[in-house]
Amino acid sequence: MGTNFKKTESQKDIFWMNRCIQLAKNGIGTARPNPSVGAVVVCDDKIIGEGFTSSYGGNHAEVNAINSVKNKELLKKSTIYVTLEPCSHYGKTPPCADLIIENKIPNVVIGCVDANSLVSGKGIEKLKKAECNVITGVLEKECLEHHNRFFTVQNKKRPYIILKWATTQDGFISPLLKTENKPVWISNKYSQQLVHKWRSEEQAILVGTNTVISDNPKLNVRSWGGNNPVRVILDTNLRIPKNVNVLDGSVKTIIISYKKPKENFIKNNNYYEIIRKEDSRFAEQICNVLQKHNIQSIIIEGGSKTLQTFIDENLWDEARVFTGNTNFEKGIKQPNFSGKLVETKKIKEDILKIYKNN
Repeated sequence: MGTNFKKTESQKDIFWMNRCIQLAKNGIGTARPNPSVGAVVVCDDKIIGEGFTSSYGGNHAEVNAINSVKNKELLKKSTIYVTLEPCSHYGKTPPCADLIIENKIPNVVIGCVDANSLVSGKGIEKLKKAECNVITGVLEKECLEHHNRFFTVQNKKRPYIILKWATTQDGFISPLLKTENKPVWISNKYSQQLVHKWRSEEQAILVGTNTVISDNPKLNVRSWGGNNPVRVILDTNLRIPKNVNVLDGSVKTIIISYKKPKENFIKNNNYYEIIRKEDSRFAEQICNVLQKHNIQSIIIEGGSKTLQTFIDENLWDEARVFTGNTNFEKGIKQPNFSGKLVETKKIKEDILKIYKNN
């Protein structure tokens, strides 16, 4: 086998890499802290094996794809496509690059290079030394986008941050006064279910004191399958009552405050983290706490003040904004921000717009 390490794209490579990305989406929310990779094994223009990253501690995508091939002899004349450079080091599992070499797969097509210093370029070099034909950069932009959570942690040392809110036609996210401690819905039930799907895909969810006191939310995924996210509560002055849903101990909950609580306030699964009031970089301090707890991605679902804090410090990656079919005439205004609009979709009478941070 001759060495062929280059960056190019053929129509066939694009087609199979699209399938890899499609598969990789199945592991979002379960693969972390590993990236959710997709892999496809192709022989004579037919898929003979495919897979995605298992839950943490389980097989990587390449292992699942190779294991699914019934006739292993076909691997010797096949191409394996992967969204991310195969790993070259021992972690919870052996290196995927070694498995590819052991099975004598001659061709490897990679979407994007791994940013992890333990891997970056080393998997490719190992494959090249074994005389595999290696092509990189196929649908690179799309693969980088798919792995954005993983790369944000690697490159920026903070979680991937998604801002989310719903606004009325006249620009309000909540009324000035409420008569009950529960949400006032602006978006419809289909949009609300979509939010629960998003929660299942991200590792954590964050709200502020006022949201907890006024809505008493559970912050779970009761309208969708999947794991409940870690709850992060900003309660700087410890104003939240002990009997609220978010302090019930059912899900890991991180409470961020300026001061320590009394011992009788602490339950199992609740973690109190102290930040400095005199430090003006409030959102940055929160990100440091999230890094401490190995949080890779988070949805900020707080009120306007909480959302604006992250916007003002430029610590956000994506904003998902619903506009419902209603007006308040007066209330609390939605945050002020600017970003690149990348997607608009209709959800019944709601409009969902997704922005990326420029």
